[in-house]
Amino acid sequence: MQAAPSHPPARPFFLQASPGKRFCLYHPPQGATRGMVLHLPAHAEEMNKSRRMVACQSRLLAQHGFGVLQLDLYGCGDSEGDAGDARWEIWRADVACALDWMRMQADIAPTLWGLRLGALLALDVAQQRPDLASLLLWQPVTDGAAYLTQFLRLKLAADMLAAGKGEAGGVDALRRRLGEGAMLEIAGYALTPALAAAIDAATLAGMVAPACPLHWLDTVPQAGRGMAPARAAAAARCVEQGWQLLTQTVQGPAFWSSQEIAEAPALLDASLALLAGETA
Repeated sequence: MQAAPSHPPARPFFLQASPGKRFCLYHPPQGATRGMVLHLPAHAEEMNKSRRMVACQSRLLAQHGFGVLQLDLYGCGDSEGDAGDARWEIWRADVACALDWMRMQADIAPTLWGLRLGALLALDVAQQRPDLASLLLWQPVTDGAAYLTQFLRLKLAADMLAAGKGEAGGVDALRRRLGEGAMLEIAGYALTPALAAAIDAATLAGMVAPACPLHWLDTVPQAGRGMAPARAAAAARCVEQGWQLLTQTVQGPAFWSSQEIAEAPALLDASLALLAGETA
């Protein structure tokens, strides 16, 4: 039996940022460098559920000549800071710091690859970055307020299981507590009023067209199924406003929220094809 080809191992390191350091995992490109890709992760437990898919995509891209940097944002993963210290503006600065590091590795316009809330962060960063090659968005959050509502519902569900009843007043009551300056613990993650307000205000509809092309990939349960109507409408509005946007659906599970760790091979292949097509 022929041995499987060996690949250079990913290189872990800490990137100096402010405040503290960020944990990074760099997958060096094999052969000639075709591109550089910076991954912005999903938020909270969605990040943990997605680690396998992100690792698989990073290795696949590296095998085809792309340098890929996985970045743990401040207060997330193995980076310094607690979840309660995380702030949207610090995350934006983290991305800028990581992009500068990538430019030192190869003088190539980088791609931002964002997953879920990380995709919304990538879009936000791209508003001020004309030097990006493209954006690759996996199942992007399009409305921060709706995402925050879903996140707050996790606390209501956990309280119901633990005590037999949830917060009186539901999500609205939790939002009032945040507005009054209280920090909430949700599914083991601290949520500060500052971060909640920033997520609440972030929306696809409030952004202008980035200077680079966008690839928006959604997973669907059956091959050939289109995007959910609300997401398709949001994408259509972007195209009407002049965005260089391509949308595509691929068959696969909602791996970022599934009970067990899941994979979507078609998503890996589609992402590689899109980025490789840019450098062909």
